[in-house]
Amino acid sequence: MMTSRLVRWIAPVLVFLIFTGVWDFSVRWFDLHKVILPKPMDVLYAMFQERWILLRGSWVTFQAAFLGLLASAVIGSSIAIVFSQSRVVRISFYPYVLFLQTVPIVAIAPLLILWFGNEFKTVVLVSCIISIFPVISNVTSGLISVNENLRDLFRMQSANRLQVLLKLSIPSAVPQLVLGLRISCGLAVIGAIVGEFFVGDRGAYEGLGTIITARQGNLNTASMIGAVIACALLGLVLLVFVNLIGTIVLRRWTKDVGFES
Repeated sequence: MMTSRLVRWIAPVLVFLIFTGVWDFSVRWFDLHKVILPKPMDVLYAMFQERWILLRGSWVTFQAAFLGLLASAVIGSSIAIVFSQSRVVRISFYPYVLFLQTVPIVAIAPLLILWFGNEFKTVVLVSCIISIFPVISNVTSGLISVNENLRDLFRMQSANRLQVLLKLSIPSAVPQLVLGLRISCGLAVIGAIVGEFFVGDRGAYEGLGTIITARQGNLNTASMIGAVIACALLGLVLLVFVNLIGTIVLRRWTKDVGFES
């Protein structure tokens, strides 16, 4: 057991060291200019120099991504509940839900800015749009795939439609909701950053997307890569947070339905 845990920690560290070593060797071997690709130490130094800027930007982006994810959870679950109650409604409107997944967000982001302004709420909206599909898809699947024997049991007890929904369908769909949020948390960060590419470009505020755009304009590649790394770390933080909440919720769910050993 101890060996397995050590491998889980050591293996990623070794991969990181090998990657940075190859990166540094490639820059030196090919004599690449720092504008094209800086050395790893240059990136770390740039991140240290701009640590407070990156922290502030990460906090702004985290708020937008978190609120976008929360909105997608609430709105997506509500839409899924409506879909689960009517097959006609589900067939009629599901193609438009797919539209949100297939349309390039960079194509509609300028329209959203035109309609809602260069504000924080626009970034949240972009984050919600790009992260809502997995929630709708997974929760709908969970709601309509309830065990038919359990449905029959509720009918035998003369349960009405609302009681079946509240006491059977929704509790049964909780694991699917958690799964959908795990998928959506990374998309929420991507949506927030994409929104900041457009909103921040007009001086609204400084999130990580704005920092990346500014550093690109200044040809400061080391700082730009540092901001990209901060984006990746932010996505990991949000994923860990969602996994923690999901573990707590699922543990309570299994306990309530009697699956806990």
